[in-house]
Amino acid sequence: MKTSTEASTPAVGRFRAAIFGVIATVTGAGVGHLVAALIRPESSPVLAVGSVVIDNTPTPLKTWAIRTFGDMDKLILVGSVAIVTLLLGAIAGLLARRRPVLGIAVLAVLTLAATVAAMLSPTAGIIAVLPGLVTAAVGIACMTALFAYSSKSEAATSEGADTNSDESSEASGVTPSRRILLKSTGIGAAMAVIGVAAGAAGQQIITAAQRVSGTLPDPSNILAKLPEGLEKKIRGITPFRTKNSDFYRVDINLTVPTVNENEWTLKIDGDVENPYELTYQDILDMPLIQSDITMTCVSNEVGGQYAGAARWMGIPVSDLLERAKPRSGNNQVLSTSVDGYTCSTPLKALQDDRGALLAVGMNGEPLPRDHGYPARLITPGLYGYVGATKWVTRLTVTTFDKDKAYWTKRKWSIDGEIKPMARIDTPEPLTTVSAGTVPIAGIAWAQRQGITGVEVKIDDGPWKAAKLGPEVNIDYWRQWWFPWEATPGTYRVFARCRYGDDEKTQTKDRAKPFPDGASGWHEIAVIVD
Repeated sequence: MKTSTEASTPAVGRFRAAIFGVIATVTGAGVGHLVAALIRPESSPVLAVGSVVIDNTPTPLKTWAIRTFGDMDKLILVGSVAIVTLLLGAIAGLLARRRPVLGIAVLAVLTLAATVAAMLSPTAGIIAVLPGLVTAAVGIACMTALFAYSSKSEAATSEGADTNSDESSEASGVTPSRRILLKSTGIGAAMAVIGVAAGAAGQQIITAAQRVSGTLPDPSNILAKLPEGLEKKIRGITPFRTKNSDFYRVDINLTVPTVNENEWTLKIDGDVENPYELTYQDILDMPLIQSDITMTCVSNEVGGQYAGAARWMGIPVSDLLERAKPRSGNNQVLSTSVDGYTCSTPLKALQDDRGALLAVGMNGEPLPRDHGYPARLITPGLYGYVGATKWVTRLTVTTFDKDKAYWTKRKWSIDGEIKPMARIDTPEPLTTVSAGTVPIAGIAWAQRQGITGVEVKIDDGPWKAAKLGPEVNIDYWRQWWFPWEATPGTYRVFARCRYGDDEKTQTKDRAKPFPDGASGWHEIAVIVD
């Protein structure tokens, strides 16, 4: 038997209740994201939860996501978190049909989880609580208002006899119940628009804050202009120098840290005789050098696109360490980013003659924020996960036994030496080309050893030498191409590189990226008609 209260306030329909929960969730999250953009972007509820998901995702799943989705992996993750959040919002709406307190409780738990996630960030302060509180307040208020208006509509419908008492409504064909229903629908639509617009505005604010302006001082060394590459002659080959906007980005950040260079410092400490600290201006006042270096990500599959070559500018890390005077017995520098991410680099790799840099410039410009502004590490010959910390704020001299970094805790190799590789850029896999002279072309790298040759093989035929493009140094990739006289048919095309003073040959042995980088010959299939 229904109570008098339940009879006087009929329940909202299930579908509408679920939609109300979704609308409330969208509105709350959108406004919360806008507030986060104004104070601290990483405290955004959705981004905070996404960051926790990244940190707790098993390594094989992370590797699969990067391999499968490439640069879209973070967008896919945020979308997945958003979908789950909206489903939970719909459940909150369904619960609120009969028990409003339960619906409110679900929204409160959702925002509490996001707030806790934001507070777990190493850079979080008490202000990181605010976006979560705003999200909860706006979401609960929206859902309460929507149910209040809709319940009036349901009540008016159940008292249909009263519609005859409103002659003007009868004449116009708009009953009180329909008027209230239309009003609640309009309010819901307006709330959803506000939420989406707030979220979009927040993202625009974050994007604008990530733009870097200013100039760098002249370098102390003068490098020759990079030679002209093969890209003007061979269509489809990777450009000899990678533009900043085209350079690959792989990291664990859903939102790029926005660092104020006037407040940023670099601390060099740990087991050293002379710990010290530098400001951004201190670094700019030091003699900066330029160096042409190719970087490769350990997540790069055979034939993958996670490689890029640029002209970097910065301070030799060996100079910074020499001033700090590391004590004997240490074998690691643990670098820390402003967001708390840690990276372990062999101490010897930062002290030897390879020229590891604390980089502040990229291709003649200050580092873009998504590539580490105001400063990052660049270590020739090492994959990024052990030698290229972005947004770096601390270098701690220590040992591998004492301190474990983010990826070494996840069982990746501590050495991280880049494996030599030749990549075919053109023709693309499974494409159809016309018979005749077909250029097979690509790039090859063997940092710290240098590319001395590239060879191409068609099916089970012999290996034949390709033509090499210009050379810069042993740490910079080489373009290459091979004129193939193709006849109709379907073929397998292979490429491998030769490298080093003794011209070693790239291994055929196939390996996945985990735990120390992919290996094997790059192979594609081509159709000739």
